[in-house]
Amino acid sequence: MASIFAHGFTAYALGKSFSKELYTKKLWILGIICSILPDADVIGFKFGITYESFWGHRGFSHSLLFALFLGIIVTLIFYSKKVFTTTGIGLILYFTICTALHGVLDAMTTGGLGIAFFSPFDTTRYFFPWRPIQVSPIGASKFFSTWGLKVLLSELIWVVIPASIYILVIRYIRKSKN
Repeated sequence: MASIFAHGFTAYALGKSFSKELYTKKLWILGIICSILPDADVIGFKFGITYESFWGHRGFSHSLLFALFLGIIVTLIFYSKKVFTTTGIGLILYFTICTALHGVLDAMTTGGLGIAFFSPFDTTRYFFPWRPIQVSPIGASKFFSTWGLKVLLSELIWVVIPASIYILVIRYIRKSKN
């Protein structure tokens, strides 16, 4: 998996697409939560749920259907007055994409069993052919090691720099419109 830092920064960068009225602390915090929530499935290890099971790590919680459900639920709970508006559709898309990008980043890592993008309809796990991101260790104690440093370096190159460029492009576009 990619680290929570990469997932969170991706959601933060994507949130910059919204207008200043919508891009509030609440929006980016909810986007970051959506981007890291799929990894809550690691709790299953403590209950005997195996990695490769439907509910296992990188299973249903990493699927596109789960991302859509989460996007709708978050919008219904936190933006209920805007759900049936164009803005509401944008919010659903944002939270859905933040969640789905979790699986996309994980599918670009060098380890694990792949991502069940199409679960529950197809539980096959997929990786992308290009996998430049070092897989992050599971657990904080393992993260603070040489392995964790390698993960952060690969994420800096393949996630943080491109996301930062995206933020700069959005700023440039907004300034050029004024």
